[in-house]
Amino acid sequence: MRKVFVVLWIIAIISSASFSLNVTAATYPDIPVSKMDKDQKVIVIVTATGDIESAVEEVTTLIPHSEIRKTFTRALNGFSMELMESEVEMLKTLNQIERVDKVVNYKANLDGSVPFVGGDDVRGMLDRNGERLTGKGVKVAVIDTGIDYRHPDLKRNYKGGYDVIDYDHDPMETIASQGPPTLHGTHVAGIIAANGKVKGVAPEASLYAYRALGPGGQGTTEQVIEAIEKAIEDGADVINLSLGNTVNGPDWPTSIALDRAVEEGIVAVTSNGNSGPEMWTVGSPGTSTKAISVGASAPPIKTPYVTVAGQDREVTLFPIGGTLPWSLKRDFALMDVGYGVEKDWENVNADGQIVLIKRGLIPFSEKAKLAYEAGATAAIIYNNLPGDFVGAAEIGVKLPVVSISKEDGDWLKEQLDLAKDDLFIRTIYRNEEDYIAPFSSRGPVTQTWEVKPDLVAPGIAIDSTVPKGYLGLNGTSMSAPHVAGAAALIKQAHPDWTPEQIKAALMNTAKKLVKDDGEPYLPYEQGAGRLQIDKALDATTLAYPGALTFGKWSKNDPREIREVSFTIENHDQRTRTYHVVPPFAAPDGLQWEVPFATRLEPGESKEMTIRLDLFPAVLDEGIHHGDIVIDGGEEQIVVPYVFFIEEPDYPRVMAFNFGHGDAPGEYRYELYLPGGADEMGIALYDPDTFEFIRFLDVKHNIGRGMVGGEWKDLDLPDGTYKALVYASQEGKEDTIESWITIGEVLPPENQGIN
Repeated sequence: MRKVFVVLWIIAIISSASFSLNVTAATYPDIPVSKMDKDQKVIVIVTATGDIESAVEEVTTLIPHSEIRKTFTRALNGFSMELMESEVEMLKTLNQIERVDKVVNYKANLDGSVPFVGGDDVRGMLDRNGERLTGKGVKVAVIDTGIDYRHPDLKRNYKGGYDVIDYDHDPMETIASQGPPTLHGTHVAGIIAANGKVKGVAPEASLYAYRALGPGGQGTTEQVIEAIEKAIEDGADVINLSLGNTVNGPDWPTSIALDRAVEEGIVAVTSNGNSGPEMWTVGSPGTSTKAISVGASAPPIKTPYVTVAGQDREVTLFPIGGTLPWSLKRDFALMDVGYGVEKDWENVNADGQIVLIKRGLIPFSEKAKLAYEAGATAAIIYNNLPGDFVGAAEIGVKLPVVSISKEDGDWLKEQLDLAKDDLFIRTIYRNEEDYIAPFSSRGPVTQTWEVKPDLVAPGIAIDSTVPKGYLGLNGTSMSAPHVAGAAALIKQAHPDWTPEQIKAALMNTAKKLVKDDGEPYLPYEQGAGRLQIDKALDATTLAYPGALTFGKWSKNDPREIREVSFTIENHDQRTRTYHVVPPFAAPDGLQWEVPFATRLEPGESKEMTIRLDLFPAVLDEGIHHGDIVIDGGEEQIVVPYVFFIEEPDYPRVMAFNFGHGDAPGEYRYELYLPGGADEMGIALYDPDTFEFIRFLDVKHNIGRGMVGGEWKDLDLPDGTYKALVYASQEGKEDTIESWITIGEVLPPENQGIN
């Protein structure tokens, strides 16, 4: 298979230097734009309008040199194919082709967390056959890096699967002899159904592994869709995908494939992503409408903070997986070692000190190893992009290593520069729980304006199985399997329930989380709230969808009534009367029309309508949100809603990747335009002086979706450059700053898969 472009590798070499320019091609009209190579072969995912065989026949007749790679009939109505870059536009014009998407790559987003979300409270519950609720008889497909099915905590539950990387029936994790080893899928599987020293959420569920991510946790759209297709064919009841990209698009092929899986009767659970804390950071397949997208919250943990004497600021420390826990008891001197690459340690004595290291250039495990060898007591790695991040050292290191935000790292470095003597930092600890992890991606979803995540679950310092042992990891990758295990328990208790009903039970009973100041987290931060398994199993009233969107208005629109339908079901043993209660404190220009009282007999359900009567001109621009309450059941059901006035302020460009092509001297890039662009381009700058060099590419009037290009020869000296990627639309411009490397390839950083 042709090597494809690796999503997220570029993150390993992004600079922390910040500069902001409103730049367009018109700024430098005399600079020529590089010519793209239209003869380069590309792989695309094609969605057909109707019969796949007819579409394939038309394509192969009109584009005879193309190659059909795989056909998808369950997860997607389409196929993957290889063709020339110059033929892609013609392919899009064919009558039987609905859409064409470039293949992109995906990277793989207990003991304390399972009891915290009510997992222990269900151990005594019984299903309708008198069996304990353990997930017994429920088939859970783990689409990931494979599973170490020989692990003593997993071998009893492992029932089979498939490896779409090597095309065999041995979905074992990647081992060192095959490339960078993986452990992600084994960790995810343990959260769902470990049954040994560690107990997962559903410890007797049947585990099926589908290895869609190979060495280093890398996989493509094509491989992920093929794994979903295999899971559907094998009759999975629940699918877990703890993986993702940075494409916030509801119609991305993996999102559509999960929607199709749900239509086949499968509960699909996916991670929301690790790109928080800003809005619009949810990525596919977390953008799937029908799947359950899961963000990350904190279980009960002792959180370490560091402080500097005489300063009020406290810096939150996040553990790096695969390293020792932070448990320092006294003050230690802090020293800065740059990026922590080998040359930074020359003539450095770090004995008894904490080292501050900038993220980038080399993997976390190598940074930690060099710090350990230099005698450091602990290491703090700070981000080279705004915000926090999560990470793991695939090769374990016996040293406490943590991550902090770029802002906190810059502040600590500033304190070091100001200190006349050694700068000492002190650790303080606080017992905390139920806050949203800063790294957890936020919604909403572009185009559909849907609330995502659907709910949150523990995703910080989650201990689970890994090949030959156990390890604590962070990420929404760890949150999603908590929900997948919960779905397995509900499926055992209610085998006739649909995925929509199971999703409703999980969302309707979630706990609303609040911030330290008492204000609730917003719907696009927590969805319906934090998972409560015991309450979900006890649910006797279901209302779905569990979150509502009323879309987008323009201030120039006339007064309009929009309707949203939802269903209420009574699963109690007695008749109930339900009342739908809208927000009482509605602002001017907004009125609600809801059914006042609805009487439902046991087992009865009814579809209802909520009407929002809105006059956009008198409302503020931006996102509006709130809750609709349904009374009358055992407990209140709170359904969050959102709507927008004017085009939301989502990033006009995202998911930029740049890397080597398939032959020496070849390069390619990809990026995603969630709403299209009047103009987009890539401007190149000197990394030291920020002097403009040239444009790599400029395009005008581009539609929504993935955009890319390839070069045979960039005619640039080898080295690292600063790239400013921009997209402008209707007067709004957004940019992405990135390092790109011409010539020598720098090793990717271990990002964690989600």
